[in-house]
Amino acid sequence: MKATCIDYKDTESFSPAVIRYIEGDPALAPFITYPPHKSGFQQALSDRKVTADRTSLVQVLKEQYSKSKKLNNQNTQRIEQNIELLLLTNTFTVTTGHQLNIFTGPLYFIYKIVTAINLASDLKKQFPEKNFVPIYWMASEDHDFAEINHTHIGGKKINWEQQNTGATGRFSIESINAVLAEYKSVLGYSDHAKKLGILVDDAYTEDNLAAATRTLVNGLFADYGLVILNADHHKLKKQFTSIITRDIIEQCSFKNIEITNLELEKTGIEAQVNPREINFFYLLDNLRERVVFEDNKYMVLNSDIKFTREGLLEEIAAFPERFSPNVVLRPLYQETILPNIAYIGGGAEIIYWLQLKRNFDFYKIDFPVLILRNSALVVDEKFEKKLSKLGLSIKEIFKNSNQLKKEWTLEHSEHELKLVNEWQQLESVFKDIKNSVSLIDPTLGPSAEAIRTRLHKAVQRLEKKLLKAEKRNHSEVLGLIDNLKEQYFSHGLQERHENFGLFYAKYGDEFIESLVKAFKPLDFKFTILYPE
Repeated sequence: MKATCIDYKDTESFSPAVIRYIEGDPALAPFITYPPHKSGFQQALSDRKVTADRTSLVQVLKEQYSKSKKLNNQNTQRIEQNIELLLLTNTFTVTTGHQLNIFTGPLYFIYKIVTAINLASDLKKQFPEKNFVPIYWMASEDHDFAEINHTHIGGKKINWEQQNTGATGRFSIESINAVLAEYKSVLGYSDHAKKLGILVDDAYTEDNLAAATRTLVNGLFADYGLVILNADHHKLKKQFTSIITRDIIEQCSFKNIEITNLELEKTGIEAQVNPREINFFYLLDNLRERVVFEDNKYMVLNSDIKFTREGLLEEIAAFPERFSPNVVLRPLYQETILPNIAYIGGGAEIIYWLQLKRNFDFYKIDFPVLILRNSALVVDEKFEKKLSKLGLSIKEIFKNSNQLKKEWTLEHSEHELKLVNEWQQLESVFKDIKNSVSLIDPTLGPSAEAIRTRLHKAVQRLEKKLLKAEKRNHSEVLGLIDNLKEQYFSHGLQERHENFGLFYAKYGDEFIESLVKAFKPLDFKFTILYPE
């Protein structure tokens, strides 16, 4: 596949806040530690004081990979090498994270991982004396099943209906067979579709959703050395014990982030997440509920579980894995247990990370370089021909449909649809009228002005009718615009809705290879991928 790139601004699909971030707005400097370019990484690598327990991290990863039923059928050689590299003090991780969406969910799940892989590769070229390992952090402790129990592919919504509670990574997948069959039926019967079908079959015979996601993602990215981590583990949480304790007892994150949110608002950026007084859930099998402080006790909502202060401290010390950080503390946990140098996230993620720096500083945990994930639009063979026929540039197709059709009609019409000259003549007449009536009675001036205003609105309505009539004259061509917008932007950006499955069924491994070839993490450009 071939690729071309445009600026993120030109897509009209990214928030002003994230555009300000990638353009290096000085107003955002207090909310980051290092800018997202080579010099920023150079400084970050110089400053980074790794406190993570590398030995425990490697032990946990080896344990998790060894427990898989199906990973033995996949290539894990590069992964094993990368896991061993994590023991070395000159090795750093490049991390991205996402929920455990079935069949990987929307395309940007894939794009996040490719960005991490490419950034790790690019950093190795820039700093050859160091090692960089791409990490996919599974959001296995998330409990919002409704957000991950479906995917959209080829205009069809595949939905997994099941009653589940607790952390999604622990969910049993015994009931997914019918959903699996439905997904494979949409893929079709090409050789690539069959290969993906075998991969998802293998993945969803694992014991739980976290293991299934590991097997599926590994099947797609093992050749690139991607290491997949499930941080729902006693050995990893034990490193976070002191922060769990202090944050629950003293409510430090709540205070720190509230201050930052006010400071961000002064720069014109609205907070993406809001902290709670206690930012932890209590986690057991089939249970993940908020910890709250009420009636001088620490209570777990929607349960009978409660602790005194002393009992809570004992529970944290003995079972730190039972305390699951929410969205504002998960990044802090991540950076505590990984020798991490960069985090790759979507636009909203990058902005909510800006809310966290004060909290990182408070706990003396190094803040990573924040990198906006790559984004892309995948088009078919006819895309360029359709644009050429319409006389449109790639940038223009990202515009709002009504605006695009209006601009096209005004540009291609043989008639003058704007009554600018006519109105100027009328305005000159009304100026004379106003002067004449004012000489007779000065109080009639406003009446003349009111008539002028009503007429101006009537002329504007007439212009709209002229445009509408001319659109009917070009209905066939404008229908092509509607078709293009429906095909590629029916739910906004393609990557936020469509699953990767049909693209893999068509192109096979070449699809992933094309993304790896096209994505440049530090260029901050939007990519359009075409068939060769």
